[in-house]
Amino acid sequence: AVPSIANGLVAGVDQVQPLYLRAGRTLGATGLRGIRHVLLPAALPGYVAGLKQGWAFSWRSLMAAELIASSPALGLGLGAQLEYSRQNLDMPGVLATIILILLVGIGIELLIFNPIERRVLRSRGLLAAKR
Repeated sequence: AVPSIANGLVAGVDQVQPLYLRAGRTLGATGLRGIRHVLLPAALPGYVAGLKQGWAFSWRSLMAAELIASSPALGLGLGAQLEYSRQNLDMPGVLATIILILLVGIGIELLIFNPIERRVLRSRGLLAAKR
């Protein structure tokens, strides 16, 4: 997940308009102060996008790892449950596990990342304020 997050941060920094950097320098934000007060806040939407992508990558990797390395000592995770149902030809169990994996992914997206993304977009005037 780290490369995805780093890629989001780098892409966000690359997309910062030079006007923001010049305005920050004019107001005295140079060096580390310019990075902290101008560059990183301006790159925040890209960073949030990288976090979302990193979450999706790590969630898929966790499910794949549980499929590969299932052991009674590791316990029963969703990936192991999926493999167990597949081996026992339990199609309702397979579909239920797939739906549960989907619901966890969507739930994390809706409960954690959407509020953060809405707050970031609203603070930049890209989303209508709450009434």
